[in-house]
Amino acid sequence: MLLTYLQKELLEAGLDEAGRGCYAGPVFAAAVILPWEFNHPLLNDSKQLKEKERNLLRPIIEKESIAYAVGAVDNNEIDVINILQASFKAMHLSVSKLLTAPELLLVDGNRFTAYNNLPHQCIIKGDGKYTSIAAASILAKTYRDEYMQQLHHQYPHYGWKDNKGYGTAFHRQAINLHGLCPYHRKSFNIVSAQQTY
Repeated sequence: MLLTYLQKELLEAGLDEAGRGCYAGPVFAAAVILPWEFNHPLLNDSKQLKEKERNLLRPIIEKESIAYAVGAVDNNEIDVINILQASFKAMHLSVSKLLTAPELLLVDGNRFTAYNNLPHQCIIKGDGKYTSIAAASILAKTYRDEYMQQLHHQYPHYGWKDNKGYGTAFHRQAINLHGLCPYHRKSFNIVSAQQTY
């Protein structure tokens, strides 16, 4: 059973990212402020849910939340500032877009760069502990998956509609065959001879 809040004095926003370990595409992050009483029997860490369950929960989260927002940092910027900093930046972007200002950020993971001096609490495996972080994980994941499915139409041979840019055997074989495309993260040193289109 997920906890609905860490404390009750400050308005909390849950933060999580998706796509940090991918070979291609942006890293996405979401910020979600939920009412204290919100819960849903399916709500959990997005990695524990089937795609169908995530897609079912997304509109519920969007409708029931006090505020939500999604941010993304593309692969070119990831290559410049590194994936950890890009993840933080995507989270900062999502917070900056919230229509209701949070007073405390609950961040999935063990590290975070403070945003505008807002207090934050890092929570390891927080997406399996707090509703707002679980909700953020679902939004970040579904928005990113949707984006990678759109990119799949441009570069169908990488199988992004299925692997969403992660380094599956199929994706690695496709890179060996076709080289890297403009959406691959070159800084990840995926192939030794980085042939590109």
